Amino acid sequence: MEQTNDRTFLETEPVGKLLLKLALPTVAAQLINMMYNIVDRMYIGHIPGDGAMALTGVGVCMPLIMVVSAFAALISNGGAPRATIFMGKGEKDKAEKTLGNCFCTQIIVSLILTAFLLAGNRGFLLAFGASENTISFAADYMNIYAIGTIFVQLTLGMNAFITAQGFARTSMLSVLIGAVINIVLDPVFIFGFGMGVKGAALATVLSQACSCIWVLAFLCGKKTHLRLKGKNMDSTYQRAMNANVTPQIFSTMVSNAQKVAEAFAGSGSATVDAESIAAVFSRMVVAQIEMFEKK
Repeated sequence: MEQTNDRTFLETEPVGKLLLKLALPTVAAQLINMMYNIVDRMYIGHIPGDGAMALTGVGVCMPLIMVVSAFAALISNGGAPRATIFMGKGEKDKAEKTLGNCFCTQIIVSLILTAFLLAGNRGFLLAFGASENTISFAADYMNIYAIGTIFVQLTLGMNAFITAQGFARTSMLSVLIGAVINIVLDPVFIFGFGMGVKGAALATVLSQACSCIWVLAFLCGKKTHLRLKGKNMDSTYQRAMNANVTPQIFSTMVSNAQKVAEAFAGSGSATVDAESIAAVFSRMVVAQIEMFEKK
């Protein structure tokens, strides 16, 4: 049974026992996530008439999807261990502030990524190998998926804080809920409503939204050791928002996304990889955060 009342079990239980208790649900969550993607593509591959082209088009989207997931990991893999260190020191306030800061940062990063993807996804997809026959399927999928970037960011990013507190089974359920809902909704939207790849993308976004609600409900609830509170959001970002710099950010991001996409698409190179685009995104995120600090 998962620990909910004893907040010291991470300090007192043997490392081997903790490893099994925390690692097994985490590994299971990864396997569920893999199944999630496999089933999604099985449905897409069976779209009457266009299944093969649609599957190829969605496959071209994978590097961009990996970039979105990588940014969630960028924040959570640093923030969650830091919060755990503060918990170990008995500094709960600092741990909760870390949680709040990461939550705020995830939202800002997701908005920036959404602007990038909506503005330049066609150029990125062409750079990754989409052809005239597959670009329409790839663009249709990414246009809808991009709108749900915030759900992906918050689900993956905040779920790490659930695992870090020792609630590995709850963390696994967060992934399981999204996977089950996606598997149920895929045939409804793809075949029932005749939406094709758009239906697959919409099912993915809605399932991620459900997982996001589950994660945030837990982190705002009574069972969690670290609670998500508005007062713990970094005041730096709050001042930036109050200073109305958001329009400047989106204007800059859209402009840069278009330039990067055009450069990649015009390069004619088939070797442009996710790391290249992630590096560009990282530099832009840092630049925008520096804008916040100067305000």
